[in-house]
Order: sequence, then structure tokens, then C-alpha cells
Amino acid sequence: MSHNHPTPSGKNLGITIILNVVITVAQFIGGIISGSMALISDATHNFSDVLSLIISYIANRLSKKKATEEQTFGLRRSEIMAAFFNSTTLIFLSVFILYEAIGRLMKPPQEIAAEWVIYLALLSIAANGLSVLLIKNDAKGNINMRSAYLHLFSDMLTSIAVLAGGLAMKYFQWYWVDSVFSIAIAIYLLYMSWDIFKTSIRILMQYTPKGIDVKKIIAELEKVDGVSNLHHVHIWQINDHEIMFESHVDMEEDIHISDFEKILDQMNAVLKQNHILHATLQPEYGVNDSKDVIHNH
Repeated sequence: MSHNHPTPSGKNLGITIILNVVITVAQFIGGIISGSMALISDATHNFSDVLSLIISYIANRLSKKKATEEQTFGLRRSEIMAAFFNSTTLIFLSVFILYEAIGRLMKPPQEIAAEWVIYLALLSIAANGLSVLLIKNDAKGNINMRSAYLHLFSDMLTSIAVLAGGLAMKYFQWYWVDSVFSIAIAIYLLYMSWDIFKTSIRILMQYTPKGIDVKKIIAELEKVDGVSNLHHVHIWQINDHEIMFESHVDMEEDIHISDFEKILDQMNAVLKQNHILHATLQPEYGVNDSKDVIHNH
């Protein structure tokens, strides 16, 4: 049965990568000329996003590869791996920003060419804002693209903080503002990236998907006429929208395969109501094996 999901646009992601490369180079040069560590820090942040976007782009293409005898699921997990890597780097980056920002608060301020900071921050806000809009729709149904979206959104927030710092330095000489905003943004990024990190770990470790009530599903399946018992049940995810189900099914009678097909249709209907579209059900009759619902191999 077909099941349609949003398909990330490779073209939009490609444009986003180019925009971020331009921002990164411009901010590194501007940071060196102006003496602004905030710009260099923002450029480093953008550089990490360029890497994450490239990984997202490659993962997106790999996930569309067809299944083979060696890769029977294709490479659909590649997007989850990319989301895990991106969220992990964002967590480490957030901790680094916290460390650097707190360190800067402890040191005496340096004179900085604030005009460079302001203009390049505005350029970064515009480019990252456009990038966010380009992949916003793709991020709604794809954990990998959601991770990339979060990176870009965090860049825009960081650039806003850099802009505010530049304005404060130019007009009020409030050099501490940049560090305070950086700390606030880093805490926010930690909170947001932690959710994607946990989700990707759950999928990679084949946890039962959130929102799936195993006992409820089994109870509904065991109400199907002809079904005696379900055991050796496994429910997991291939990626963030494909849920898999497998189970041994004890039959009340020794029936023909054609009769089991009718029962199978009813069981698949129950699973579909629970957002499970791929199931492997093994019929059994009179088999002397463990009847534990969750079987430890």
C-alpha cells in the first residue's frame, strides 16, 4: 500500500548550502578585519551548518535509493543517522558557545569595528531567513530536514544577537550584551536539539514509537475472529514516519492459507488504524513455543 510523505527538495537544500558558504566566508573575513570574536564565532557556527546541510543533502539522496539484496530496506535510515549527527554537533556547539560567552564576560572588553559587525549580521539574517523559508515545508515531515532547519534557525537567532551586540557596541559601548545574548541562544539551542537527539536515538535503538500502545493493539488484534493469541511482538521505526510490526499469530483452528488471507486483511485494517502500514504476521497452530508477548531471544 502506498503512503505519501513530504519529499525534501534537493534544489532548495542546494541553494541553502550555497547561501551558507557565502555567509561563512564573508563573516570570517569580516571578523578578522573588525576584530570581532562574535563574527568569527558566528562564522564558525555557519561553517558547522554548511557541513550539516551537506550531510543532510547526501542523506536525503541516499534515502531515495532503491532496496537491493544487500540493503533490503534501502538506505532509508541514512536520514536518521544525519539527524543524530546534526543534533549531536549542535549540542556540542551550544556548550562551546556557553563556555566562550561566559569566558568573554570575565575579560575586559576590546574595541571593535562595530559597522562590520552590523552589516555582516544583517547579511547573515537575510540569507539565513531565506534558507529557513526554503526548507520550512520539508522540515515538517522529515526528522533530518527538521534538524537542518533547526541549524539554520539557530544561525538566524545567533546573527540577530550579533546584530544587537554590534548596535550596542556602536551606540552605547555595551560590549557585554553580545555575550549575554549568546548564552541565552545557546541554552535555547540545547533545549531544541536535545529533542531531535532523543528521537533519533529512539529510532536507531528500535524503541517502540511514541504514541503506540502495544497492549491496546494486541488486544484489538486478538479480537479478530480466528485469532487465539499474539506473541513475539516487535514494533519499531525505519525512519520518522515508517512503522514496522511483526508477530507470531496463534490460530484457533488449523485453517487453509486462503482463510488466513481473510483474517490477515482484518488484522492489517486494525494496524492501519494505528498508523502501521507494514506488518509481518507469522500464523501458527499447535506450535509449542514461548507465548510471551515480548520475547527475549
